[in-house]
Amino acid sequence: MSPYLCHLDPDCLRFEAGVIARRPNAVLLDRSYFYPGGGGQLSDRGTLQWKGRELRVERIETEGANAWHYLAEGEAAPESGERVVANVDSAFRFLMSQLHTGLHILNALVYQRFEGSLVTGVQMAADGTARIDFDLPAADNNALRALEPELNTLIGDGLPVNVLYLDAAALAREPGLLRSRSVAPPRQDDGMTRIIEIAGLDRQACGGTHLTKTSQSAPLRILKIENKGQHNRRIRIGLAG
Repeated sequence: MSPYLCHLDPDCLRFEAGVIARRPNAVLLDRSYFYPGGGGQLSDRGTLQWKGRELRVERIETEGANAWHYLAEGEAAPESGERVVANVDSAFRFLMSQLHTGLHILNALVYQRFEGSLVTGVQMAADGTARIDFDLPAADNNALRALEPELNTLIGDGLPVNVLYLDAAALAREPGLLRSRSVAPPRQDDGMTRIIEIAGLDRQACGGTHLTKTSQSAPLRILKIENKGQHNRRIRIGLAG
C-alpha cells in the first residue's frame, strides 16, 4: 500500500481535491487526507463543499487502493470532474487519537506484566469508549483493573509519541513490535512498516492516528473486564469527563 496522506501530514485538515469517480452517495477523490479507518479505529468524518453546497462525510470505505467517501444517505454526490473543498472533523480525529494512544499505553502495560500476551481484537467507538481483547487465560481480573492508576500516570507524564518506519529485517529482530495474534499491520509498497513509539514505554506496529504526546489525552477509566471464552479477556475503557 502507499502511505496515507494523513500519515505524511497529520495536521492537514482542510484541502482541495477533484472528484474522479462517484456513486449515488459516495465519491472517490484524487487525493484525500481523511484517515480511512482500520485496526479497530473508525474512519475520519467531515464535510465536502462545492458550488455553495456542503454535505457531511459520514465514513470512508476502502476497496483495494481506493477510499470511497460516503455522504449522508439520500444526498446526491458531486459529479466526476468537480473540485471540492474537504474538511476533516478535527474533534472526531482527536477523539479517536486519544482512544488509540490510550490503548497503546494499556497494551504496553498488559504486554509487560502478563508475559507478552497478544491482542485478539480492538474496537473504538464514537461515544469515547473502546475495548481491547487479550489472550489472557490465567489473568486475575483484579490485577487488570489495578492498571488504571498507572495508565493515567503515564498519560499525565506527557511522553512523546513518535512515528518511525522499519523494514522487514528490523521487524524480525524485535518480535514485540507485532502484538496482534491474527492481524498484521499493512506494509507499504517500499516494504516499510509504520511503528508508533511512546518514548521510554512502548514500540509497536500500527497504522492508526495518535496524539503527539500522551498528556494531550483526557484520563481513561477501565469500565469493565469480561471473560470472552477460555482465553480472551476484554477490557473496556472510556475517556473520563
